Amino acid sequence: MTAVRSLKTPEDLAAAGLIEPQKLDGIRAVADRYAIALTPTVVSLIDRADRQDPIARQFVPDPAELLTTPQERADPIGDQAHSPVKGIVHRYPDRVLLKAVHICPVYCRFCFRREMVGPQGDGTLSPEELSAAFGYIRERPEIWEVILTGGDPLVLSPRRLAAMMRGLAEIPHVKIVRFHTRVPVVEPDRIDAAMIAALKESGKVVYIALHANHPREMTGTARTACARLVDAGFPMLSQTVLLRGVNDDPAVLGDLMRAFVETRIKPYYLHHPDLAPGTGHFRLDIAEGQKIVSALRGTISGLCQPTYVLDIPGGHGKAVIGESAVRGEGGCYSVSDFRGGEHAYPPK
Repeated sequence: MTAVRSLKTPEDLAAAGLIEPQKLDGIRAVADRYAIALTPTVVSLIDRADRQDPIARQFVPDPAELLTTPQERADPIGDQAHSPVKGIVHRYPDRVLLKAVHICPVYCRFCFRREMVGPQGDGTLSPEELSAAFGYIRERPEIWEVILTGGDPLVLSPRRLAAMMRGLAEIPHVKIVRFHTRVPVVEPDRIDAAMIAALKESGKVVYIALHANHPREMTGTARTACARLVDAGFPMLSQTVLLRGVNDDPAVLGDLMRAFVETRIKPYYLHHPDLAPGTGHFRLDIAEGQKIVSALRGTISGLCQPTYVLDIPGGHGKAVIGESAVRGEGGCYSVSDFRGGEHAYPPK
C-alpha cells in the first residue's frame, strides 16, 4: 500500500498496516504526547514484512516511548539555557541557531527536541518574534554563521523562506547560512526551482546539512533532490544519529556514508543519541559506538569518515568521542592501526 498523503494519527498508521490493531491503544497514548507524521515517501520505504524494519523504527511510534529513565530530560542539550530571545540559541561565540519553525514533514521517534516540535510544540515564530531574533543577530558582530533548524526550516514556503533570507542579507557580519533538514530525503519534490531561488535570496554562502540514518533513505529521488541543491552551488554535509536497530552495524553505516559521498555530500557528524524522554530503546553506550566507528577506520575511504560526537547534557556543547588511536606513556606513544595492530612512535 502506498500512502497518498502524510500519515499523522494512530488510525492512519493502522489503516496503512504499519501498526497491529492490538497496539492501537498504546500508540494513541504515545500520540497524546509526541507528534506523528510520515510522508508518502517514507511510507513507501517501509518493508512491512520486516518487523524490525529500520525505516519504520525511525518513524512509526512505539509504546516504548512512554518509558522514561531518571537521566532523560525534556531539553537534553540545553537549548533553553542558551536562548536569550525566542527562536535563538546562542551556545557558541560565532554562531547561533535560528529556530523559526517547530514543525517537520516527519517526526523522528528519537528526536532530541521532541518536547518542542509538532502541533503541540513551540510553534512558528510570529513576525514580531522573528524581528526580535534578527535584532539579536544584528546587534552582535561576532555572529558569523546562522544555522536554521527547528523543526525543519525547508517546510517553509519559498515565499516565507525568501523573506527570511532577505532579512539575513541585511546583516553584513553574517557570512554563512546553514540549513539542517530532512526534506530532500522525506519530501524530495519540495526541492524545486522556487525553493532553490529562495535559498539564494540572501547572497550569503549557504550550506545544507542533510539528516539521514540508513542507506535505504538515499533513494534515486533523494539523490536527485540533493543534486539540484549541489548543482545550484550549495555545499552539502551530512548528519546521522547512531541508533540501535537502525544503523548500529559498521556495514550499514559504511553503506550510508558511501551513499552520501556518491551524492556529493560530505559526511560530517555522527551523533551519539541524546537523553530525550522515551528514547532509551534507541541508545547504545559510548563504548559500543566507539567500536562501530573504529570499525569504519581503514575499511571505507577517508572521504566517508564522520566525526563521532556527543552533545554534553545541560547545554555544554559537543565533544568528539571517537576512540583515540594514540596512547602516550613515559614520553612514548603507541598507535593502533585499523586491523588492531600496535606500533611504537617516538615523542618527537
